[in-house]
Order: sequence, then C-alpha cells, then structure tokens
Amino acid sequence: MHPGLVIGIISGYFLLLILISYLTSRHSDAGAFFTGNRQSPWYVVAFGMIGASLSGVTFISVPGWVGATGFGYMQMVMGYLLGYFVIATVLLPLYYKLNLISIYQYLEQRFGFWSYKTGAFFFLISRVIGAAFRLFLVAGVLQIALFNSLHIPFWVSVLTTIVLIWVYTFKGGIKTIVWTDTLQTLFMLIAVAVTVVLIIQQLEVGPKGVIATVTSSKYAHVFTWNWHEKSNFFKQFMAGAFIAIVMTGLDQDMMQKNLTVKTLKDSQKNMFWFSTSLVFVNLLFLFMGALLFIYAQQKGIAVPARTDDLYPMLALNHLGTFAGVTFLLGITAAAYSSADSALTALTTSFSVDFLGMSAEKENKKQRTLTHLAFSVLLFLVIIVFKAINDQSVISAVFTAAGYTYGPLLGMFAFGLFTNLKANDKYVPFIAIASPVVSFLLSSYSEVLLHGYKFGFELLIVNGLLTFIGLLVSSEK
Repeated sequence: MHPGLVIGIISGYFLLLILISYLTSRHSDAGAFFTGNRQSPWYVVAFGMIGASLSGVTFISVPGWVGATGFGYMQMVMGYLLGYFVIATVLLPLYYKLNLISIYQYLEQRFGFWSYKTGAFFFLISRVIGAAFRLFLVAGVLQIALFNSLHIPFWVSVLTTIVLIWVYTFKGGIKTIVWTDTLQTLFMLIAVAVTVVLIIQQLEVGPKGVIATVTSSKYAHVFTWNWHEKSNFFKQFMAGAFIAIVMTGLDQDMMQKNLTVKTLKDSQKNMFWFSTSLVFVNLLFLFMGALLFIYAQQKGIAVPARTDDLYPMLALNHLGTFAGVTFLLGITAAAYSSADSALTALTTSFSVDFLGMSAEKENKKQRTLTHLAFSVLLFLVIIVFKAINDQSVISAVFTAAGYTYGPLLGMFAFGLFTNLKANDKYVPFIAIASPVVSFLLSSYSEVLLHGYKFGFELLIVNGLLTFIGLLVSSEK
C-alpha cells in the first residue's frame, strides 16, 4: 500500500476525531470531563463500549487464536453475559445510589482511607501497563505498514499518536470519548465485514456455502470438557464472568462511560444491549478468523508463525486496496478507542482519588497537567517495551498487571456481601500478598494439584485470597 494513501487515511481519521472533540467540548467543565454531565444517550454508550471492550489486541489476536483454539473463545464470551448481568443488577445500582465519580470512592465509604487509595492505585498500575501494552502492539503494526518505509523512528510515531490522543481528549474528557468510541466501533465493524465479504467473493462459495465451509472445518470446535485443560468450558465460563465483572464493573475506564448516562434504568438498558451485541461481534471476529485460515490454505499462502500477523498480512498484501484501507482504519480505531478512554480514566481517577477534585470543585490547570503527565507516562512505558524487545517478557508484564484486578474483586465482594468492617490499615498488605500467592500457586499448580493447570480462573483465586485476608483481619 502506498505510504501517501496510509498517511491520508490516518490523518483524515484523526481530523475527524478532533472535529468531534471540538463539537463535544465547547463550554466543557469538570462535570463534562468526569461525568459527561450525566447526559449521554444510553444507546450511544452501548455501541461505543463494544469498541472499547475489544481493543487493538482483540482486533488482531482473536482471529489469530482460531488456528489453535477454534471457536473456544466463545466459552469465555458466554461467561461475559453472566458477568455483565451482575454489573447491571448489583454494581450499577450501588454506583448510582452513591452518585460516584470514581468508583473507588465506594471503598473509602465502606472501609476507609487506605482501602480507597489501594483500590485506586491498583487500577492506575494496571491501566497504565495495559493501555501501553495495547498501544505498543498496534504501533508495531503501523510501524511495519507505514513508518519504516518513511524512515520515521518508532519513538516519533508513538509520540505523535499520543499527542493526537491528548489533543482530542484533554478538554472534553469522557463527554468526548463517548462519541469518539461510537465512531471507532463503527470503523472496526466495517473492517471485519469488508474482510468477510471479500474472502467470500474470492473463495466463490456464496453466503450459504461459506457458512457450511466454516462449520465443517476443524476451526468450528467450541467446547473443551477435559478438566485438566486451561480451555475447559467451566473454567473458561467462570473466568469470563469474573473477567467481565472486574475489567468492566470494577474498572474506572469502562464504568465512567456507564455513569455518563442520566438514570440507572437507562444505564442498565445500555449494559444489557451492549453485552448481547458483544456476543455476536465476537462470533463475527471468530468467523472471520476461520475464513482467514481457510483462505490462506486454499491460496497456498504460508500462515505466519505468529498467528496474530495473519490478519494484517492478508488484509494489507492479498485482499486488495479496499481491504487494506478498512483494515488500517479498523486497527487504528481499535488501538485508540482503548487508549483514549484509558487516558481519560487515569486522569479522572488520579484527579478525584488522589487530588480530591470533583465535578463541583474545578481546577482546570491541575486537571490538564495530570492529563499531560499520564500521556508522558504512557509514552515512556511504550518506549521501555520497545527497548526490552522481548515479546515473552512484555506479555509477562501485561499478565502481571492483570493480577491487580484480583484484589479489587476481593475488596468489592467483601464490602458488598458481608457486614464486616475490614481493618483498613492492613488492606494494602493483603492486596499485595494475594497476587504474589496467586502467582506462586499458578507456577507450581501441576506439582501441588496433580497436574492441574490454572487458566484465567486464577483471577477468582486471587480475589478469594483477598477476601479471606480481609475476613481474617476484620474488626468486630
């Protein structure tokens, strides 16, 4: 693909985002930045959250997983539905009742100062690493597709994209993000739909034929019942439920969008429609993944050793210019739909949880500086990932960041389902110890548990250890 065309696509995309930012951030204040003035239409939030939940990693990785696990990912997606139901019926009523800006304010009201700061700190650590990791992966794709041919260094391209994100988010905050997420979700879905249609045309099988081709292939496998496997259905289902709860319901990034909706009823409506739609969207991604592998085999195209590269390779080099254009739009949208909302959530959490700001207590200069500081921090973490240049090490760091959600799960569960008062001064130590014990348990589980391998369900164990720690140390 010609570099000029790629530059034009990405430039036009960001100009559109900046235009949306201008239209949504006029006369904005702290209330608009933190809560969107509680005026977001629920259906706009629901559609935009699809893109925010997918991210750039999902955009290129889920299709790549099909080669090894078939449609097994749907086991976890089924669990998401249970998790989102809990969010809609348990967590959202709590957040609206307390009229929260940062969801971690609940921990202060329930337990005290140190619990509150611990919850917010764990979110900040996890979100910084997670957002940087996702941006790093997608920046690598764009570097290969465009910037290497222009002899632009990696750090320059990363710095440019983060500056652009800062430009369209620093003023409007979450009020802008709600609308840019909608546009970004649309681009992602268009990219997948175009890819599917083009492959169907080139395989010359027609809509009915392609469904039969996929369902009769080895990739259509969904369920695994072997208890010792990480991909066992019950492990995946329960892990999916708890991942949804912690990475949406206990995550400031995702909940901040929900809390921009005016009423609890509409916010719950948003959650139910979003969760149902997400099932079909993930199924579409997996269906496309199967088609990518089938197409490569029939055309004699070697599948890359790193299957995450299959979708970019085919879209940019084999399916034509239109597929390449929509792919670049989709991958750019996927990357920045998670990065821009993460940056806004980080600013919100730090401003509210550590600097004491609120929608009524405005300090625009301090908020802007905080937004800038987190932009710089994301840039530095991405550059560190690039310097390490070891995918296994970076993935381990990202996995370690995931351990931080376990303590949040345990703290919120203890607060919601017991009437006990946690010993606030011990909470930080319990929150640190639980992930460490979980990691050790995972590392030696095959020896200790007769061959058992932990998968994503380790999150549940992590949360349970935190819960037990709080129970043991609780005050009468």
